[in-house]
Amino acid sequence: MPSATSPASATEWVASLSPWPEEFGLERMQALLERLGDPQNAYRAIHVVGTNGKSTATRSIAELLRKEGLRAGAYTSPHVAGWHERLDCDPASFEGAVARIRDAAQELDATQFEALTAAALLEFAEQQVDVAVVEAGLGGRLDATNVVDAEVVLLTNVGLEHTEVLGKTREEIAREKLAVAHAARIVVRSDNTFDHLVPGDPELVGGGAREAAGAFLGTTIEHDVEAALPGRLEHRGGEIWDGAHTPEAVDWLLARIPVHDYALCVSILGDKRVDELLQRLDRAGSTFVATRSSNPRALPTKELAERARAHFSEVEAVANPHKALARARATGRPVLVTGSLYLLADLYA
Repeated sequence: MPSATSPASATEWVASLSPWPEEFGLERMQALLERLGDPQNAYRAIHVVGTNGKSTATRSIAELLRKEGLRAGAYTSPHVAGWHERLDCDPASFEGAVARIRDAAQELDATQFEALTAAALLEFAEQQVDVAVVEAGLGGRLDATNVVDAEVVLLTNVGLEHTEVLGKTREEIAREKLAVAHAARIVVRSDNTFDHLVPGDPELVGGGAREAAGAFLGTTIEHDVEAALPGRLEHRGGEIWDGAHTPEAVDWLLARIPVHDYALCVSILGDKRVDELLQRLDRAGSTFVATRSSNPRALPTKELAERARAHFSEVEAVANPHKALARARATGRPVLVTGSLYLLADLYA
């Protein structure tokens, strides 16, 4: 129960938790789920791993399955519009889901992501879903979500990310991500580059979200759905907000937006491929407003601005995200907000 010094609401409590474990592993997550009655065993599962596009794919799979008459839960991260976005529910339902796991999570000193994952898995059991579509957080093998025995796994793509944890090469990173396929009967992937890393002997299928949903159902799905997630190629009153945080994601974004001389409002986490991101982003415009999201891993504003000067003719440093956005708007140019989903979450707040 909340103490006199702990946050009163469950949402405030989970927001106060550390997002990073001292050491990655599944032991605490498994112990937490055991205390909760192992809710992850109450339904079938689809696991989504990869570098870019995981959240959109997760929501799309769930929506496709709902259109086929199934009760589907979706768990994604991080959020933009609010914590409830992660469980694809309303704020009140999110509060209740986190409250149910709070005592057990506190007793085990669970991390923020472990608590959120447990809340999602228990909520899906409470809702008696037919299938849970679960997005991995970081990597796969040691990620807190690797407690579901997913029968279908979707690998969206593989880029260089979190190399200090996942490995220095795309192959090493792919191995970590594909480790979640330990119980899979089907693995869906965009190409066959890493087929030799798939554990066991599942069927291998080419494609994305639609093919993953079809693989789960054992049929072909002809139609697509719109996931419409906040901060993913989101058009807001003439502005474009997108959380592209890898060079590959920026390439994808720029191929899908009108060609303009944008004023960019940008924050980037320090563990990302910063200079490669800036090199890609300079194709979008000549004005760069550097800022810093509330994520502790975000680059300091002045450092980001200094590194951007090699790529943009006009660079400003505005530490407050809301003021940075206002400065970008004041240029009179179309505005592109990008570099981090955490920046978008700050601007939504």
